Amino acid sequence: MSDNTLGRGLFALGISLAIGLILAAFVLGYQARQAAEQRQTITVKGLAEKPVRADHGQFGMNLQATGSDPAHALANLRAQQPRLQAFFKEQGFSGKQIEIGNEDFAPVFKPAKQGEERTEISHYIASQNYVLQSNDVQQIAKTVKASLGLREAGMLLEAHTPLYLVSNLEDIKMSLIGAATQNAQTRANEFAKNGNAHIGVMKSASQGAFYILPANGESDTDNDYGGAYDKSTIEKRARVVVTIQYSIAP
Repeated sequence: MSDNTLGRGLFALGISLAIGLILAAFVLGYQARQAAEQRQTITVKGLAEKPVRADHGQFGMNLQATGSDPAHALANLRAQQPRLQAFFKEQGFSGKQIEIGNEDFAPVFKPAKQGEERTEISHYIASQNYVLQSNDVQQIAKTVKASLGLREAGMLLEAHTPLYLVSNLEDIKMSLIGAATQNAQTRANEFAKNGNAHIGVMKSASQGAFYILPANGESDTDNDYGGAYDKSTIEKRARVVVTIQYSIAP
């Protein structure tokens, strides 16, 4: 190998090493700056709550009747329908406030001996679903209580758990985000003050869960709206949680 070739190779190697060192210094410097920035931030959670009230109610019922065959079961069901319709009217419901489902029937089988399949029909059950809806939640609550009298009188009426709903969930959530952000800033300032530091600009923010809870107590209701949504009470409590990161300085 000639001296010129060897020299060019060493020169290229030197250039590559220099570039590598420059890149390594850049990466290390960037990582150091990132680490310093992480050390100079504080992450806090903010909470805001306010009372809310359900503005829509639903109450579902299932009317049933029995018979020796489908025709008799349906006939007995239809014989009770006028009394139930009169009850709805007494409670102030009419028109689109009453949703009426289709009539249906199903066989009820006699118990079978152990290991045998049930094949002998005992009787038939006819049924029909009804759903009452109202923006007057007290009307729903009163109807739920009054329906007990129908069952006491012998009507085969299955009453479902009433639902008390809030229609403007998004408006409620937005109204609480600002208050939760202020709460987070107050907490951050308190932490910084105790550490002889000052809060700077907001670095990041994220909304956590949104809750609609009973006015008193917690709820294990399924989370329909990114948190929890209690549908069993009229008086409720809305809650929003946010997580915010601030820069801090001495």
